[in-house]
Amino acid sequence: MKLFTIENKNGIKTTITSYGGRVVSLFVPDRNGNLEDVVLGYDNLADYLSSNEKYYGATIGRYGNRIGNARFSIGEKEYTLEKNNCDNSLHGGSGGFHNVIWDVKQLDKQTLKLKYLSKDMEEGFPGNLDVKVIYSLTDNNELKIEYFAETNQATIVNFTHHSFFNLTGNLEKSINNHILQINAESYTPVDGGLIPTGEISPVEGTPFDFREPVSIGKRVDEEYEQLILGKGYDHNWVLDASGLNKDIRLAAKVVEPESGRTMEVFTNEPGIQFYGGNFLNGSDVGKNGIAYRHRTAFCLETQHFPDSPNIKQFPSTMLFPGEEYYSVCIYRFDVIN
Repeated sequence: MKLFTIENKNGIKTTITSYGGRVVSLFVPDRNGNLEDVVLGYDNLADYLSSNEKYYGATIGRYGNRIGNARFSIGEKEYTLEKNNCDNSLHGGSGGFHNVIWDVKQLDKQTLKLKYLSKDMEEGFPGNLDVKVIYSLTDNNELKIEYFAETNQATIVNFTHHSFFNLTGNLEKSINNHILQINAESYTPVDGGLIPTGEISPVEGTPFDFREPVSIGKRVDEEYEQLILGKGYDHNWVLDASGLNKDIRLAAKVVEPESGRTMEVFTNEPGIQFYGGNFLNGSDVGKNGIAYRHRTAFCLETQHFPDSPNIKQFPSTMLFPGEEYYSVCIYRFDVIN
């Protein structure tokens, strides 16, 4: 495993490892200019390998999120995947992109290029997939992540990024006081296995309505069926069902009132998964001996919808020879007074 550091002119810096293309640390200033690390993770490779939570800071693929019953079809041919999440496939399987060694090249002090060739039938996915990921830390305080891929055979692709954020800079604190806004009028309800039912439901009148800013913890423990199924928020919000490779737009914004840190999320993807750290339970001990406890971090994962290959009305995740896959996620940081 190798570590690489990129830094912008404002002092924001991040370390990224070749193992899983993971963001290991991300130092962002508060309203007083104090730089603190705002992502969960570990200080050494051994802890990443033995972690109960496999995805801290990772590049996720070939298929981010869940595929129901760990299978999908392309034409008449069915493909079977590893069941690594009950009866489902999660985040590309146990040998997904979060567990591979990437070829990393530092292009300049603010940019990294990661490359990986995912061979035909790796983790059950067809086609040789040539993948490139560009991490850049811009002088606008943006951590920009761009994904590119080409295939020699029809396949499915859905990349995402899996940093666990806590904008207080204190990784022991709850994220329930963070103020969240998601620019989505609907979301995709799930079944007991957290697989979308195929419905696209309005957020209005539900605890899933983040169209106006509201604290993460305000409604998370309400007796609402979808919250009970996810043990909190672990769902996909529909940003724009026609948004594939269209304009980059603001998907979500988080404000942490105590530190003053803010984070905006921009993407060209049609969906975003908001996960509220419901399954963190203190069993993982990370940086500085901190136990990562229930709801001490959140994830905002830009994506196509979970189980899209099996739900025809969802935007397609198919990639064909001669096409180039492109996805972008931008985390922009700022402060409020």
